Amino acid sequence: MMETVHDDSDEPIPSAPHGRLAPDVAHHAALDARMVRAARGIRLLALASWPAEVGARFLKEFARGRVRLPEVRYAAQDFTEARRELDAIVREADRDHPLGQYLAESARTWSIAAELCESLGTPRVTDLSVALFGRPDEPLPGHGPTTREAAQHFISIANELDHALLAPSEQIRISATALSLQLQRDLDDFFDGRRIEVQLDPDLIAKAAAGATRIRLRTGAAFSEYDRQQLLQHEAFVHSLTALNGREQPVLGSLALSSPRSTATQEGLATFAEQITGSIDIGRMKRLSLRIEAVARALDGADFVEVFRYFLDQGQTAEDSFASAQRVFRGVPTTGGAAFTKDTVYLRGLVGVHTFFRWSLRQQKLHLGRWLFAGKMTLADVQRFEPLFDCGVLKRPRWLPPWIVRANGLAGMLAFSLFANRIRLDAIAGPDAVADL
Repeated sequence: MMETVHDDSDEPIPSAPHGRLAPDVAHHAALDARMVRAARGIRLLALASWPAEVGARFLKEFARGRVRLPEVRYAAQDFTEARRELDAIVREADRDHPLGQYLAESARTWSIAAELCESLGTPRVTDLSVALFGRPDEPLPGHGPTTREAAQHFISIANELDHALLAPSEQIRISATALSLQLQRDLDDFFDGRRIEVQLDPDLIAKAAAGATRIRLRTGAAFSEYDRQQLLQHEAFVHSLTALNGREQPVLGSLALSSPRSTATQEGLATFAEQITGSIDIGRMKRLSLRIEAVARALDGADFVEVFRYFLDQGQTAEDSFASAQRVFRGVPTTGGAAFTKDTVYLRGLVGVHTFFRWSLRQQKLHLGRWLFAGKMTLADVQRFEPLFDCGVLKRPRWLPPWIVRANGLAGMLAFSLFANRIRLDAIAGPDAVADL
């Protein structure tokens, strides 16, 4: 089972805009360049991550039957100047302009992220994390069930399925070395050159870590074909691809950066890509859901060891359980009652993106789905940016994943989804009703 972490230590640094621009665009392009400089050192995930030796020590003690709460020390951070600059950008942006609205909202969340980095290791991180990523008890888009309730639904379904249903091909393991060669070939062919480097890393705790320009695999780890497709569709063809397209933007260089504000859309889009390409299995849905449930348990008071044992009880290995629990306790005390809540965005983002694509089909605006890949933006951004794409201020994406290039296939799936959602499963009960289907 693969746990992939996002690696924001190799984020591309966008260049400043050049050429003559309209005054309103030039004003906001200058603000954007300032925001990129201010946010340059705010590597939220990198700064909150644990040293590899913490995991090695914990697992060694666990193998000996001794389990203690991990002790993690975080380097002190001071982003006072960056936060002052970000607050100034919020004031100077024109909220009535689509670029100004984007900049004001983005700068505000970067400022929250900076404060979070300054608070690492303290309970304050939980509140700031919730401000950026939300909580498990918040309802999904459309006033549906809560994120935690949705997670429990997928966990229940996964637990009911018989693992004997797995095809033999799904049980074949791929070595990290073989996978690195396969991925590198696929990526070089897709991008027509070496734009993303696949590397082996013996010190990686998670099985894989992906950033804008590199994908790292843990040396000695074993992967499945689903893992391979997930790395391609989720990491490379969404996270890395949107970063590379963002670097092509002449005005908004910040669209190349992994902003906390765009996390829900990015993760939702990446998980949607797994779904539409058949690259996600019920085991993957369970792992995403387990992490949401674990965040909820940590907020309810569970400490690191209790969350670690929760993952063990759900069938994960000790190594995977540590990696999963570590995600929940990044930057926060391990004693319970605190959590890093980023993992709550996966299901919420997936529902939001799926709903967005259905809406765009109904409104005959499927082109917005393509433009969503022009950089790292939110669903609201791409709608506000429509006139800017039309007039050329924003550049349409250079690279697109194959599944969205095939618009007819996407439209067919969405059209069926729109219709199928009108059928109420609770009205179909008993063998007689099923026989009539």
